[in-house]
Amino acid sequence: MASMIYLGHGASGNAASMGPFVSGLGRRGIAAEAVDLPKRRAEDAVPAWRFLVPDGAGVAVGGHSYGGRVASLAATEPGTAYRALVLFSYPLHPPGAPERTEARSAHWPRIPCPVILLSGESDPFARIELLRATVRLLPRAELVTYPRLGHTLRPVLDDVLDRVAAFLREVAP
Repeated sequence: MASMIYLGHGASGNAASMGPFVSGLGRRGIAAEAVDLPKRRAEDAVPAWRFLVPDGAGVAVGGHSYGGRVASLAATEPGTAYRALVLFSYPLHPPGAPERTEARSAHWPRIPCPVILLSGESDPFARIELLRATVRLLPRAELVTYPRLGHTLRPVLDDVLDRVAAFLREVAP
């Protein structure tokens, strides 16, 4: 296997709910493991993430929604050195509360590794115009969007995982 990535699940899921991502990446030569996160504020889940996920330049991290947010916060912690960050449907703000965007992206300028974000253009957790503007806060980022999709990427999962596998190979140490 060419790479290793650890993935966090969405707020209503668990490690098993990331199964299609883990197996799909595996079929593309990327070893993936899903981690079970505690159900609490993303900031408060970072210690659990750091306990479950090894640090190191060869490790990529990410997740769907809440899991991606936890991984992104962990990427800014002293002592972490992740190779890449993969954000599936990043929750830029709660539905109907775009004013919370700044609070959920304030840490982005401190993320040192390359980032790929994959998002539906109709995601109620990330108004597309806000996402396109806010992604500029990331030092090294690529944004991929899918028209007519909301907070799930399942209908385009093959394309999503193809892009993620290519991205991870591109940023290999």
